[in-house]
Parts: sequence; structure tokens; C-alpha cells
Amino acid sequence: MDARQFDRVVDRMQSDSAQWDGAPAIFGTSDILPMWVADMDFEVAAPITEAIVKRAGHGVYGYTFEGDSLKQAVIDRLRTKFGWHVDRSWLVFSTGIVHALHMIIRAFTSPGDGVILQPPVYYPFFSAIRNNGCKIIENPLIERNGTYGIDFAGLERAFKPDDSGLRPEPSRARLMLLCSPHNPVGRVWTREELERTARIVIDHDAVLVSDEIHAELLFCGHTHTATATLGEDIARRTITCFSPSKTFNLAGLKASVLIIPDPRIRAVFKERTAGFLSTPNVYGLTAMEAAFRHGDPWLRELRTYLEGNRSLLVEFCRTRLEPITVCPPQGTYLAWLDCRRLKLSDRELRAFMRRTAKVGLDDGYVFGSGGSGFQRLNFACPRSKLERALEQIESALKTL
Repeated sequence: MDARQFDRVVDRMQSDSAQWDGAPAIFGTSDILPMWVADMDFEVAAPITEAIVKRAGHGVYGYTFEGDSLKQAVIDRLRTKFGWHVDRSWLVFSTGIVHALHMIIRAFTSPGDGVILQPPVYYPFFSAIRNNGCKIIENPLIERNGTYGIDFAGLERAFKPDDSGLRPEPSRARLMLLCSPHNPVGRVWTREELERTARIVIDHDAVLVSDEIHAELLFCGHTHTATATLGEDIARRTITCFSPSKTFNLAGLKASVLIIPDPRIRAVFKERTAGFLSTPNVYGLTAMEAAFRHGDPWLRELRTYLEGNRSLLVEFCRTRLEPITVCPPQGTYLAWLDCRRLKLSDRELRAFMRRTAKVGLDDGYVFGSGGSGFQRLNFACPRSKLERALEQIESALKTL
């Protein structure tokens, strides 16, 4: 394996790619360089493609289920990567994390209940709460010199019903959605931060939903801690969302797994989502097992390449994109660009990126409180594409 394989440009046009074919409709122009959707512009590991082709060659595509071999692959993955010893009965498969979040909120809340999240955060969290008739309770992250942390005092307050009279009626927080590692700010939470968060959730008799979809995309010096490994009492109150979709670029195959250690919580989830929970198709299941069993050589080279892209991005911002800044992400392949010193409104910033720089990024304000004035950039792409995007932004800055 060689990290230079990721330099190869794969033409994704005419493949119904959300990032590429969907860009003109989203950005209103066909000459945009898309850097928004969180998937990679890289071909997947060869063993994954080989496994899918082999399964397709079988010729019969009837109803399927999650077999013992796949379940063992998930168990082995969690043990070897995070030291987490998982029982087979804890696994519940889903088509994707966003779908799973909708199902979890459906199972453990009633309309009008509160769900806590930590903005700026992955924006489908908001719709998952609203679509279930629940109320969003924000516990905004604290930013200091470009680095984000958790407001623990604010988290304590978020769990207390609002009796201030500002809301029509108090909202009891039943769930907390934790993004770990965090999208879009790129924080890899420390063990101490996670434990303190989990203790607050437990103390208020709520369920912690830990989205760990980026858990294997970390940069040097950072280690992911699976929230449920912090203690048996924490594990019993935690639902962990895990998937190969970001790590191995399989988002289009719609395959994820929930780890629910507590038998009562698991039973409630299955009962209340029966007939609604959608499970992966045969190719998603096949790709998941192949990735977990045979994808590590590719993943090691991917991390090396992404590390190089991150370094390029950080240095380019430091030397050539003033006054735009970026704090080096600790994990994920997403950069959170701070454009506030441009002193543009969110509407003006959007126009600047789309019409002047001709780069399609995600607007920061859609990630909720604290996102105004930011842009999210996906750097999981050939280095030539990243360089081109940064140079286009650089040229656009000269017009201001």
C-alpha cells in the first residue's frame, strides 16, 4: 500500500454523487468546486470492492439478515481498536446513523420532551429532534482561542426544567446527543471530558447517545475513548452509534450498528421501533464485514494522507488566507474555517465562497449556535483538489 494512491483523481460526475452531481442545484452554479458533503473522493479498499463483486456474483438477492460472521467482525473491531468487550446480543443494525438517531429519539421520548445537543454540531441532529416533536435544548460548546470545550456547568443547567416563564412549559431532558469525535469542530474528547459528561447525564436519569462515527479518523497524538468503556453504570445508560461509513467511505451503502448494552433499554428500543427501523441491505452488510476484517492496510495509508492534507490546510491558512484561520482538527476530515474577521454577514460569506471563490462549502450557521461566520471544508480528497480550493479562496480574498 502507498499513500500516493489517494492522489489519483476519480471522476465522480455522472455517478449520482450528492457532493458532485448535486452541487449545481445546491449552490446555484455548475462551476463550483464541491468540498461540502462528508464523504471522500477516494476509491475504497480493494478487499471491500472484491467482497461486493463476489456477493453480486451469487446472483440471488433475497431477504437477508446480520449473520454471526458479521457480528463477530464488529465485536473484534471494537475490542482491538478501543478495548471494548461487547456481547453479540448488544448489537442492533441500522441503515445509517441519522436514521438511527430518529429511531432512538422516537423510542425514548414523547412529543414535547427535551433533547440536549452541543452546537455548533452536525445539523441533522436538529432535524432528528424536531421531526419527533421534541424540543432542542442547547448546551453550546465553549470556544477559547479557536479550541472548543464542553460547558459542564451549562450542561447541568440544561437538564433542569425551564421554570423561568420564557417557555410555554418546562421541558424535561430525556436524551443527550454527544458527537465524539465532534463534527464540525474536530475535537477528540479526552477521557476526563467524556466521563464528566456521562456522569452528569446519569445523575439526571437520562440516556446518552454517543455518535462515534468518526472514531477511527484521528490524527497523531489523539486517542478515541468509547464512551461506554468508562464504567458499567455509564455503559448501561449509553447507546453508541458506530459505522464504517466515514472511515472506509461507504456512506452510500447505508450500514451502521448500534451498541446497546442494557437489556431493558435494548428491549424498549426494539419494541418501539418495530416496523420503523430500517436495516442494511446485503451489500451494506457485506461491505461492513470486509472493511472491519480487511481494511486496515488501506486505512493506515489513508490516515497518513489525511495528515498531509491537514498540514497543508493549516499552513496555507496561516501563511496565505489571512484573516481566515483554522484550528487543526484532532479528528475527522473536516476543517472548521473561522471567517469572522472578514466581517461579512452569513449571507455575504456564502456569496463570497460560492460566487467569488467558487468553492462549495457548508455554511457554519446551519450547525447552530456558534456557527455564524464559519465554513466547514471537507479535505478528504486528492491534494490537488484541496490546493485548488485553497488557491481559489486566496484569489477571492484579494477582491475584498
